[in-house]
Amino acid sequence: MLETTPQPSGFLAGLRDMLPMLIGAAPFGLIFGTLAGPAGLAPWAAVAMSLAVFAGSAQFIAVTLLTGGASIPVIIATTFVVNLRHALYGASLQPHVADLPLRWRALLAYFLTDEAFAVVYHRLQEPAPVDVRRYFLGAALAMYINWSAWTVVGIAIGRNVPGIEHWGLEFAMVATFVGIVVPLLKNRAQVAAALCAGLTALAANGLPYKLGLMVAALVGVAVGMALEKREVRS
Repeated sequence: MLETTPQPSGFLAGLRDMLPMLIGAAPFGLIFGTLAGPAGLAPWAAVAMSLAVFAGSAQFIAVTLLTGGASIPVIIATTFVVNLRHALYGASLQPHVADLPLRWRALLAYFLTDEAFAVVYHRLQEPAPVDVRRYFLGAALAMYINWSAWTVVGIAIGRNVPGIEHWGLEFAMVATFVGIVVPLLKNRAQVAAALCAGLTALAANGLPYKLGLMVAALVGVAVGMALEKREVRS
């Protein structure tokens, strides 16, 4: 009997693997939609932000700064710092997409989110074949549509249910991030890096422009690299 070569995971597999993440992102998108109006954004502008920016944490920070009357340069600089973590995501995925045409790498970079990175990176650690381009696109598009749709729902609900932003729905996103990180921690160096980054983020929470997040990321990377080098030498 001839053995059949397993088909690489593609678009539908990426979409399927992203489904659990969509549940956690739904309340987050909904809350953003409810906050956009009080911050002074017209409904079309809030939807346009989700479609064009597509970065939950950056959008929340931008809306908060808008509400506080911050200047445009401050908003741009702050969201830039917050999103610098995507450079680390890109560096991790670069070996797997280096052979793709530039147009594909640019498209996938645009769709790169915390959830997309977690799903794609986890899948790439498995031995089964995967079509990175289609798998990545399937996972990322699922989140893109989900985020944009819940922004619209949040805008609609925000006009009729005042105070929904105080219901604590953001806890779902916290739980989702815990679910993203924990499965990726496979050795002592990674666990130590995560713990150090988390403690640093708490200690540096008071820094302006969310610089504490960047400091925490740098500390986590430094600790992880130092411990991995130490393990290799031993």
